[in-house]
Amino acid sequence: MWTSERNRNLHVGEPAAELGTVTLGGDPAGVSLGGERRWLTVYSPGGYSWRPTAGQKVLVLKAGAEGESPCVLGAVQEGEEPLKPGEVRLRGGQSAIRLGDSRLELSGEVYLNGRPLLEVIQEIIISLL
Repeated sequence: MWTSERNRNLHVGEPAAELGTVTLGGDPAGVSLGGERRWLTVYSPGGYSWRPTAGQKVLVLKAGAEGESPCVLGAVQEGEEPLKPGEVRLRGGQSAIRLGDSRLELSGEVYLNGRPLLEVIQEIIISLL
């Protein structure tokens, strides 16, 4: 009899990870996971910094023994031009760097040490003349 009682009281826990929508951008972030969770730490690979924006779909890992420490691990790649195997894209706002098979593409304004690249190139040319 105790076996049948034990089976009826099975606790269905939350999933260890799920997709949510960012409600408050930044780090820490607020994310809607059925209900809003705030103060979620944002994690990214070493040397890379990222802040999610409101409306982005993100992957939330519920760390800790009871899922008490949720954190944002990354964003869903939506509406972007597909990459070929081995390619890498780094995007921020309207700027992007794309590393392909045999080329590097930069989009947006390019600056070198806080100065527009065109200005730096013009300065070098003038000094050579």
